[in-house]
Amino acid sequence: MVSRRKKKDPNSRLIAENRKARHNYAIEDDLEVGLVLEGSEVKSLRQGGANIAESYAAVENGELWLINAYIAPYEQAGRWGHEPRRKRKLLAHRKEIDRLWNATRRKGMTIVPLKLYFNDKGRAKLKLGIARGKKLADKRETERRRDWQRQKARLLRHHTG
Repeated sequence: MVSRRKKKDPNSRLIAENRKARHNYAIEDDLEVGLVLEGSEVKSLRQGGANIAESYAAVENGELWLINAYIAPYEQAGRWGHEPRRKRKLLAHRKEIDRLWNATRRKGMTIVPLKLYFNDKGRAKLKLGIARGKKLADKRETERRRDWQRQKARLLRHHTG
């Protein structure tokens, strides 16, 4: 029998993930966008030097921007390197940018980066979440639900084992 599983592309891999986003926000929709990067930024990302935990995205003058994301300086670039926390332009279709602008301006939502990764073509992509901030009671409810699911799984495992 021949295995027909696809081999995982070596170019496709996770660089950074914002784990707190799902805790602090109720993600209602998501969107994949491209990033405009400098050469030294791409090399730094390939080494895994990035953090998107404190960053956010915003629509300014009809363009989508990633603000406060950290990409570590690339040592071999020397003085031609990049600024680690510079504002980076995000690439999305006009329709998508308009939809994001409407969500943030009219509905009071936030655009939160969820994952930064290389896709199977080796291009850096960012997964954005259109989110509404959770209140403390909502966070507690989510935690309770998660605990109950864990407990239920544990009980079922012991009962059937």
